[in-house]
Amino acid sequence: MSVRRVVPNLRTESPRENKDFYGLLGFEQVMDHGWIATLASPAVPAAQLSLMGADLTAPVSPDLSVEVEDVDAVYAAVRAAGAEVVHPLTDEEWGVRRFFVRDPDGRVVNVLGHRPNRT
Repeated sequence: MSVRRVVPNLRTESPRENKDFYGLLGFEQVMDHGWIATLASPAVPAAQLSLMGADLTAPVSPDLSVEVEDVDAVYAAVRAAGAEVVHPLTDEEWGVRRFFVRDPDGRVVNVLGHRPNRT
């Protein structure tokens, strides 16, 4: 199973102020869905963080996101191991397939993969 990137999800009630603050550190906005925005380093695009309020389509907000090559295989492995799935495997309208799982310390992990482009 291959990990493509890991992104911390910072919960905020002040997204604009946080975008400005992290801009001082060199981050630029690369995605904004209104309820979640992702910032990245222009020099190292995989260096990212997301700012979010409440998750739009899930019952909880995740602490971090892990993009994997094969989300279905990871989902099967997580279920086989008996880990707590917090949000089921779901195809989201913005082009990702994802699920949430709780780690041993209680953090919620958003595990996702980008779906192939639909024509």
